[in-house]
Amino acid sequence: MRREPVIAHQPLGSSAGPVDNDNPSLSATEGTEDVSDLQDRSIGDIIREAKRLTDAQIDKILAYQRKHGLRFGEAAVALKLVTNDDVLWALSQQFHYPYAPNGKSDCNPELVVAANPFCEQAEAFRELRSQLMMGVLSLSEARRALAVVSPDVGDGKTFVAANMAVAFSQLGGRALLVDADMRTPRQHKLFGIDNSNGLSSILSGRSRQNVIHQVPDLPTLFVLPVGAVPPNPLELVQRPAFGLLMHELLSKFDYVVVDTPASVHGADARVVAAKCGAALVIGRRGKSRMKSMQTLITGLSKGPTQLAGVIVNEQ
Repeated sequence: MRREPVIAHQPLGSSAGPVDNDNPSLSATEGTEDVSDLQDRSIGDIIREAKRLTDAQIDKILAYQRKHGLRFGEAAVALKLVTNDDVLWALSQQFHYPYAPNGKSDCNPELVVAANPFCEQAEAFRELRSQLMMGVLSLSEARRALAVVSPDVGDGKTFVAANMAVAFSQLGGRALLVDADMRTPRQHKLFGIDNSNGLSSILSGRSRQNVIHQVPDLPTLFVLPVGAVPPNPLELVQRPAFGLLMHELLSKFDYVVVDTPASVHGADARVVAAKCGAALVIGRRGKSRMKSMQTLITGLSKGPTQLAGVIVNEQ
């Protein structure tokens, strides 16, 4: 079981088109469907289509529903024609709240907000999302991407970044997860996407297509993986092209979350965070040292990065 993120401190206050190394211009896939264009359907219609229920089964459910004064989904569950998970999934479709429950997709179980959106861990991510949107990511603030940073490998940074991206995508806007951890990348494994081209390919000018991928089952979530691990990751993110790319991505997506290398690897995370505009610091109970956490926070505070807060992964 993964550790639940607990807020420990909160300060007050698909494919892409050509990307030029000096002037990145990225055109993300426009295949998502506008919620306003969707026609509301009843739970019965959604369940019937998903479970391929016959007319006789529908009549049986309706009769049971009338007799016992139940909702359609409750009656279908009582008759064992569907499961509770089927009803939750149908509700998510009706309210345009995409997720990928276990058994219905190949979603990695680490993506708890997608695979099990009604659990306590998912609720913790939604709480964190709300705090961020009332703070550094509020509409009254300048547009910023959120860099997720941590002192060491294994602190849960990738886990938090991935689930925060899913949580933002469930608001209905277009969310992008950028894997800028060009030391130990893992987002492509969590989402099961092709990693042959990615951020390193863009910044080195070697690839201009097929770098942003739409996530199956989560139509408003996109992932930009690392691509090949380069020998010079710090130099790549320090180039002007990375800042230009982040500016372009913020113009194309409603929310941008960026995974970064652990600070034990060097200055990569601080450089990335500075170009994102905001940073969320992750620590792990029983592992992260106060000195290393303070060093990271102090380093971030010396630049233009707005500290979004500090959270602790608890076992």
